Amino acid sequence: MRVDMSEIIWRPSPARIRDAQVTAYQSWLEQTRGLKFDGYESLWQWSVDSLEDFWQSIWDYFGIESPTPYMRVLDRHVMPGAKWFEGATLNYAAEVFRNGRAVSNQVGSIDESARPAIVFRNELGDQPDVSWPELERRVASLAATLTAAGVGAGDRVVAYLPNVPETIVAFLAVASIGAVWSVCAPDMGPVGVLDRFRQIEPAALIACDAYRYGGKIHDRSDTLIGLLEQLPSVRVLVCVPVDVEAGSATSYRSRVPAHVTSVIAWSDAIAADVGLSCAMLSFDHPLWIVYSSGTTGSPKAIVHGHGGVILVGMKDTRLQLDVAPGDRFHWYSSSGWIMWNSQVAALLCGATACIYDGNAGWPDWNTLWRFVSERGVNFFGAGAAFHASCLKAGVEPGRDLDLSRLQSLGSTGSPLSDDAYRWIYGHVKQDLWLVPISGGTDLAAAFTTGSVTLPVRVGEMQCRGLGAAVAAFDERGNPLIDEVGELVCTEPIPSMPLYFWNDPGDQRLLESYYDTYPGIWRHGDWIRFIPRAGDTDAEYGQATLGAVIYGRSDATINRHGIRMGTSELYRAVEALPEVLDSLVVDLEYLGRESWMPLFVVLREGHVLDETLVARIKVEIRRALSARHVPNDVFAIASVPRTLSGKKLELPVKKLLMGQPLEKVVNRDAMANPESMEWFVALAVSRGEIDSGSLK
Repeated sequence: MRVDMSEIIWRPSPARIRDAQVTAYQSWLEQTRGLKFDGYESLWQWSVDSLEDFWQSIWDYFGIESPTPYMRVLDRHVMPGAKWFEGATLNYAAEVFRNGRAVSNQVGSIDESARPAIVFRNELGDQPDVSWPELERRVASLAATLTAAGVGAGDRVVAYLPNVPETIVAFLAVASIGAVWSVCAPDMGPVGVLDRFRQIEPAALIACDAYRYGGKIHDRSDTLIGLLEQLPSVRVLVCVPVDVEAGSATSYRSRVPAHVTSVIAWSDAIAADVGLSCAMLSFDHPLWIVYSSGTTGSPKAIVHGHGGVILVGMKDTRLQLDVAPGDRFHWYSSSGWIMWNSQVAALLCGATACIYDGNAGWPDWNTLWRFVSERGVNFFGAGAAFHASCLKAGVEPGRDLDLSRLQSLGSTGSPLSDDAYRWIYGHVKQDLWLVPISGGTDLAAAFTTGSVTLPVRVGEMQCRGLGAAVAAFDERGNPLIDEVGELVCTEPIPSMPLYFWNDPGDQRLLESYYDTYPGIWRHGDWIRFIPRAGDTDAEYGQATLGAVIYGRSDATINRHGIRMGTSELYRAVEALPEVLDSLVVDLEYLGRESWMPLFVVLREGHVLDETLVARIKVEIRRALSARHVPNDVFAIASVPRTLSGKKLELPVKKLLMGQPLEKVVNRDAMANPESMEWFVALAVSRGEIDSGSLK
C-alpha cells in the first residue's frame, strides 16, 4: 500500500527565501547571464540540460581562481571518462584559505574569535577554538615538515585519526603539497584498515595510539605498530596525541619497524612559523582516496580530484544546504565517513567547522544538542539513526535548550522515518528547515537534496541536486515517475571518481556503476520521484519532484551511516574454527528500524549456543567495529550460491524485505536452490511474505 506523504510540515518564510544563497545565485544569473527562472525546478532543468553553462556559472559565481587558462568546461558527455576544465590549475587548500581570509577580513575590528575556523568539543568538554590564521599556520608548518621528510606530490599520506582538529590540519597540509589523502577512524579494526591502506602503498602515516569514546580511553598502540609492520611503503610516521598522553615520538622509536625512517611528534611537526605555499595542480589531480564497502572483495579505492570536489563542494554546501560564509556548520561524523569530508567543505565556503569527537549518546542523547546550543551552531546534521535514537530516548532539546541560532537540520545515511520528521518539528524546533539528503562516498556529493526555498513534506527529500541529472529507472532502463526504481544519473558530474586505484582498464569502475545501464551511473538505491503539482504558486515556482529513498538495492551493509562490505565481515566470522560458511544482509526499512541478521553454517559437531554467538560478535567488533555487530545470528544448513560459487546476498535481502521468491532469484542459476527454502520460511515467520511463497 502506498503511503500518503503529501503532508507539508514546514514552509519557508518570504524572508528566508529572499535571503537564501540559491536566491542570490539566481539573481546573479539574471544579472550576468540574462537567465530568469520561475522556481527551483526550472533552475534544475537548465542545470542538467546545459551542463557546461551551469558548471561554468558555478566556477564564476564562487570566484574559483586558476593561474592558467582552461580549454573548455567539458570535453564530452560520457561516463566514465568525462574531462572537466582541462588546463586549469588549482588547489583545495588554497581555496579554503582564500575564502577563510575573506571571512577574517569581513570581521574587521571584531575579535577574530567571533568567526573561528574550527570549534571543537570532545567528551572532556570544549577545547580551544582554532582561528583562521592559526589553522593556516599549522597547515603550512605540517606541509613543510612532510616536504622535508621527502613526501611529495602524488605520494599517498594516510591517517588513523578520529574527528579532531589535527585531522583537518593534516588533510589540508597533504592537499597543499599535492599528496593524496586517505583516512580511517581508529575505531576500525586492523583488518578493515589494512584492506584499505595496503592497496594504495602510502608513503606516510599520521596516527594516534589511543582515542576516547563513551567515557573510555581505547588503546591503539599495538594496532598502530601492527599497521606499520604490514605497510612496508611507509617511511614517515607523525604521532598525534588525542586528549590523552599518547603519541610521543620518543615512545615510538623503539617499536617502529626499520623501514620507517622518520618518526615525528605532532608538536614538532606544527612548530614552525612559515608561510603557506600551495602547489597549483591540474583540475583532475587526485585529492583523496575514499573507499567502497568491499561487498564483492577488497574495498574499492575511489579517487576524487581537487577541481571536482571544490566545485561540487561549493555548490552542495552553499546553494543546496544554504550555508553562508561565517555560519557555524556541524555534521556529526566519524572521520571514516564521507560526511567528514563534507564537513570540511564548510571551510571551503568560509564557514566555521564545528566538530564533535565522541559518542553522541554519552552520557545522554542531549550531548550534541547541548553542543549546538552552547556553541551557536546554525546548521546541524547527523545520520538518520541519530535522530531516531533521540526520538526513542524522549529527549526534548527544544524545551530544554536554547536553539535560537539553529536554522537548519540535516539528515543522511539512511531513510528518515515519518515519526522522526514529526519529532523534529514537535520537539526540536517548529521554524526549522529539515533537509534530508542522499548521495554517497562514491561521488562525494548529494544526488537528492534540499532547497530552502521549497516546502518540507513528511517522509520526502525536497529535490534533485543542481547539475545532477538523476532519475529512477526500471530494469529495462525506462524512466519512472511516482514508481520505485533504481536511482541513476544520466550525465557526468565533476566530482565523480577519476578512477579506482590500481584498476587496470577501469574494470572495477565499470562493473561498479555502469554494468546495468551502459554509460549511465547506477547508484544502488531504490528511489521514487513524486511530482508535487500543488507547489505551483508564485512563492514556490513550478511543480517540483520530491524523492523517497527505500534503502539499498545491493548487498552493502550501511550501519549508522558507515558503509561496510560483507566480505570484510565474512573474513572475521569465518576465521572462527566453528564456522564453515556465512551470509549477512542489512535490511533497511522506511519508517522501521534496520535489521542485520547473520547466518552461519557450522562445522559438524558444533551448535550455535549463546557462547558461540557471543564469540562471533566479539570477533566482528574487534576486526571491524561495534557498528557492524549483527542484530541476530542464525544457524543454517547452507549458504545460497550461484553456479559459479558467489553468495546470493541480494536475493536473500529482497526476499526478507517482502519480495516473492520467483522475482528475486532464478533457481535454475543456483548451485543449491533448496537452500532458499529456509529463508522463505523465515520471511513468512516475520510476516514479510505470505505462505503462498513456499510453493
